[in-house]
Amino acid sequence: MTAEETAADVSTEEIAAAASEEATTAATATKEAPAAAKVSTRKLSAEELMRSFEDAQLKSDLPDIYVGDTVRVGVRIREGNKERVQPYEGVVIAKRHGGMHETITVRRIFQGIGVERVFLLHSPQVASIKVERRGKVRRAKLFYLRERMGKATRVKQRFDR
Repeated sequence: MTAEETAADVSTEEIAAAASEEATTAATATKEAPAAAKVSTRKLSAEELMRSFEDAQLKSDLPDIYVGDTVRVGVRIREGNKERVQPYEGVVIAKRHGGMHETITVRRIFQGIGVERVFLLHSPQVASIKVERRGKVRRAKLFYLRERMGKATRVKQRFDR
């Protein structure tokens, strides 16, 4: 045997010994772990890991929001070291994406000027969402409201939802 073959055998033996030592350590750690903690032995793919994280972050108390609805969104605002919730009320003119990335665009008229804000529904900045009234519309996006002024921006009320 040459010196290289001996070194290769030694390193292989060391690796095998270290692996068996880790296995026994993992086995004793599993026995000592409480029954409530579920230990998964299979390796998660990146997509599965991201999906499980996103599912844990989703808010479950959101109402059904449709385009045309008038909603009141409670927005958390920090001023110095104080935090307050400011309501923002307007008509939902668009919904985008889904799941963790779901957003709504809310339009309101403030001092004669149209103001639109996009809210990420599952964001910690959104404290609450309340549907004030349901709107009866026939479009998925209500961008045509941008050109209208005054009473022409009203949306008919829907009573069946």
